[in-house]
Amino acid sequence: MCGIAGWVDFSCDLTQHQDIAQAMTNTMARRGPDAEGLWLGRHVALGHRRLSVIDLEGGCQPMGAEEGPGSRAVLTYSGETYNFQELRNQLASLGHRFKTRSDTEVVLRAYQEWGPDFATRLEGIFAFAVWDLDREELLLVRDRMGVKPLYYATTPSGVLFGSEPKAILAHPDFEAVVDADGLRDILSVAKVPGHAIFRGMREVQPGCIVRVSRSGAVEQRYWQLRVGEHTDSLDRTIGTVREMLETIVTEQMVADVPLCTLLSGGLDSSSLTALAAQVSRSRGQGRVRSCSVTDPDPAGAAGVHGSQANDDQFYARLLAQHVDSEHSELPLKAPDLLDPALRSSVLAGYDLPIAKGDEHASLHLLFGLVRGHSTVALSGECGDEVFGGYRWQRDPDAVFSPTFPWVHEGRANYQGNEVIFAPDLLAKLDLAAYERDCHSTAVAEISAGDHLDDAAEARYREVTYLALTRHAQVLFDRKDRMSMATGLEVRVPFADHRLVEYTFNIPWAMKSFDGREKSLLRAAMKDLLPEAVAQRVKTPYPSIRAEAYNRTLRERLAGVVRADDGPLATLFSAELKRAVAKEGAAALEQGMSRAALETTLQLDDWLRTYDVRVAL
Repeated sequence: MCGIAGWVDFSCDLTQHQDIAQAMTNTMARRGPDAEGLWLGRHVALGHRRLSVIDLEGGCQPMGAEEGPGSRAVLTYSGETYNFQELRNQLASLGHRFKTRSDTEVVLRAYQEWGPDFATRLEGIFAFAVWDLDREELLLVRDRMGVKPLYYATTPSGVLFGSEPKAILAHPDFEAVVDADGLRDILSVAKVPGHAIFRGMREVQPGCIVRVSRSGAVEQRYWQLRVGEHTDSLDRTIGTVREMLETIVTEQMVADVPLCTLLSGGLDSSSLTALAAQVSRSRGQGRVRSCSVTDPDPAGAAGVHGSQANDDQFYARLLAQHVDSEHSELPLKAPDLLDPALRSSVLAGYDLPIAKGDEHASLHLLFGLVRGHSTVALSGECGDEVFGGYRWQRDPDAVFSPTFPWVHEGRANYQGNEVIFAPDLLAKLDLAAYERDCHSTAVAEISAGDHLDDAAEARYREVTYLALTRHAQVLFDRKDRMSMATGLEVRVPFADHRLVEYTFNIPWAMKSFDGREKSLLRAAMKDLLPEAVAQRVKTPYPSIRAEAYNRTLRERLAGVVRADDGPLATLFSAELKRAVAKEGAAALEQGMSRAALETTLQLDDWLRTYDVRVAL
């Protein structure tokens, strides 16, 4: 999937600063272990680290095009454009001549032919930068759903950018600072599109282009979910979902390297594995490969998934046998997830503190094991958001609450901030007001009530929008960072924008026509799945249930509080310091969620490791 980095500065000659540009590019090594490249112009430096997936011999980057129709341009590209063959044929008919088989060159030629509007023609997951030599303009482009990350920081005379924050942090003129807004993002439970935690840094928003010229940086939207009417019958809707999934999975199985599916045994991953097996057979490629996680001691104190492990393992094996996939089971143990070296690697991959350390650590280990035999994997991420699989999407109390429904349902899972942090800090941050503002801003983007007469249906449409634009973003970030940290490309068919657009406006009554979660997906896929898998009730994402894990977190946090000389010392509440001094880790047993423990520990590690200055 690759990693990109770059720098535009209209005030100096960047050919004299190759060392800085190279340092920024080097931070992307784990995203692109196969090759590297650096292109320098007077006012621009473009860096690239490559994970070779299509056209292994060609496709090296940054890639330039100084001949043919349109502007001369240079591209540094991360991602996959699934309709590149169709676009290639169209561009060839318009006079373009291709030197490689890569989708990278197709994207570059598409810019030459259609200019900034080319983004609307691309179907895939991508984040890239294109420098127009004639206009002296940089375009930063991100895919519609925000599956692939892209960060940037404007400067007085240009911009810094990269696939991950670490690329920008490698520039000597960018200072790592977190202010009140950044802490609000860290300690709240709502991801805000565009926010990047570090002061002065932003993410290119999903479905947007940032245009950088001598006059500054301007963000423009090229795609937006919109409320509309769904006119298809139930049968036609089910048939369309099936047809779209077959097309999408077929497109996303194009690769010149080994590919597998991530199989949990749930409806989403089972559906993708069944479709992938069907595609593989139709192409004469033999058995598809599938991978799942197992816990060698599911009933013991160190169980990774608690009692769910046996269930997941059973259903994954059942599906694998049913479609005759080449199935691998990868063992993970809870003690491994507490390894300080693994925790450091997770932070190095993510660049930010996170609330669910066990989930990120387990994914990091899983992807490392998968990378041993596959370079590309298909994942069922976003199936719940698209088809309505979460309990909070079906619980009226959560749906009609005045906040994000997953927050309403799971607020107890995040309690503890009021115990850990000083009252004056919490008053300054006012997280409750921040949460309300984030929710109000999000629902205003879609204005469902202006388009639908039924207030209840309008709210369900808002909840779907929140799921797709806020909740899914956290999952995309987790999947991208932990997979790319091991050099594994993960594709997410359920996040294809065509499927998202089609399902978004399906009335909730039709989405849940049989009274269950993911009714449409279940109906569309039932003929390809074993009955037990097709009818399986959704289970939550696996997490550690062992008390020993929580106890270790409390002990580690108590040690941080006792030290009283770390970066969080002035932010801890005086009452917490007194309680820990008297009772030790036992002071953290009541009113303290795992998420609060994880977030605080990682916040401390992050401030230390990245030398982040707190500016309140």
